[in-house]
Amino acid sequence: MPAQPPPAVQPGVVVDPYRAYNFKLVIDGVVQGHFTRVDDLGVKIDRILFRAGGENSTVRTIPGQVEYPPVTLHFGLTDSTELVRWLFAAAEGRVERRHVSLAMLDDAGATEVRRWNLIDAWPCEWFGAPLDTLGHELAIETLRLAYDRLELDDARAPVA
Repeated sequence: MPAQPPPAVQPGVVVDPYRAYNFKLVIDGVVQGHFTRVDDLGVKIDRILFRAGGENSTVRTIPGQVEYPPVTLHFGLTDSTELVRWLFAAAEGRVERRHVSLAMLDDAGATEVRRWNLIDAWPCEWFGAPLDTLGHELAIETLRLAYDRLELDDARAPVA
């Protein structure tokens, strides 16, 4: 049964934004990680400036090249070495491109409300967890993923 779209928002009805902490990250459905934060998800479309013939006082713009900056994943250090092995394979010239999905969840954490798909992603940068004998924080590593294309998936499905 296809997912039903949410009801239309009525004028004067306040709609709360989604909570930034309610998300799920899936890397080809196999990578396990406790992702604490995702940064830099975005798209940039270059502007090409030009002047139309005879209109010297007006500068117009047209869209140029589309660029997807690398996304940054923060995750807790665990016994799993899958993400780091993926990076080292790329460092050795064996780039394994994978599809990565970032799903925003509703307040209950049960239903996807938005999903972004990073197509043909691969690890391009990694930073180990800062280590401090006087600290009490979790060990959080950072992995940056380059990708070819970003898609917005409007299909809403229950979270598995």
